[in-house]
Amino acid sequence: MAKASPTVLFLSLTFVVLLYILLASLPHKATTFHHRHRRLNLRSHVANSRSGNHTAVIFDPLIADFEQRFEDRQWEQDHFHFENDAHDDMSHMTEWEEYMKAENFINDEDRFNITDRIIQLFPLIDVSPSDGRVSAQELSAWHLNQGMKQMLHRTQREMQFHDKDKDGFISFSEYEPPAWASSLHDDKSGFWGEEHFNASDVDGDGLLNITEFNEFLHPSEESNPKTTKWLCKEIIRQRDSDKDGKLDFKEFLSSMYENIKDLDQDHTASHDSSDSRSKDLFMQLDSNHDGYLSEDEVMPTIAKLHPSEIHYAKDQAKYIMSVVDVDNDGFLSLKEMIDNEYAFYGTVFQDEEDIDYYHDEFR
Repeated sequence: MAKASPTVLFLSLTFVVLLYILLASLPHKATTFHHRHRRLNLRSHVANSRSGNHTAVIFDPLIADFEQRFEDRQWEQDHFHFENDAHDDMSHMTEWEEYMKAENFINDEDRFNITDRIIQLFPLIDVSPSDGRVSAQELSAWHLNQGMKQMLHRTQREMQFHDKDKDGFISFSEYEPPAWASSLHDDKSGFWGEEHFNASDVDGDGLLNITEFNEFLHPSEESNPKTTKWLCKEIIRQRDSDKDGKLDFKEFLSSMYENIKDLDQDHTASHDSSDSRSKDLFMQLDSNHDGYLSEDEVMPTIAKLHPSEIHYAKDQAKYIMSVVDVDNDGFLSLKEMIDNEYAFYGTVFQDEEDIDYYHDEFR
């Protein structure tokens, strides 16, 4: 084998040295949880929790206010059209500049310090009782309160759009269902139909005030018995293939069971077959044992088929407790919250080492 010439060896050695210097000069990512670079990102999409994409409630009201502002802008663009294209372009530029200013603000540790935010928010969460520790119930109540405020804001925004005569009420003729819902029902039945509207009209005056309209847009919140009864009827209607007004076991198995199979949390017979479990659950719901499920008998399934804000608040609190409650005493101390502060900002947080993953399973 021919020996390499001195020139070749010199060039090879020079290349290796230069490559080493280049690699050494590149920034290295830290490997510990607390020192990796993290960035908070405002979510710019408009949440539509009733179309099957529930957006996780933001833990910090300050970030929620930022998101709400830009969500309102997006909503306005979707519902109102600018006549002047130049004005439209200028509006987008201004919005983008404001969006970047907001993101720069929440990523500036001097102006928006997450540790300081946790310290400020802790006594607002620790209220029942105020004992220096946060329970799962207190954390759930915090998320529920934030979620309900965001929900009501969106309802007020929708009411402003649909209230054509600006009298503070919505008539059925004024309401225009979302485009995606138009193919799912006729004017009478189904979501956003006349039956749904009438069920939300608590006082029966043919008009929806802000409370009734909020119930109309979010029927799964179950605060109105009329809406709950209508929702049970709708559960049957959507799955009743033979149109006899009730569900037999076959209809239950094919269209409902997979969504509610863990309804009975006390069921521990994991060795039972899926067929056996589905029959047991059907019999559990079929309280009069006539072999069919009526509207009243499907009422226990509402929480599974149409989760409410309470459901999502409990889920979000449960996840955070599982991550932050290090000593497993069922409570969060201020120290635990500060030591795991990014768990509370997981829905708006991106880790550049895990850029394709962040914990947001509550959508």
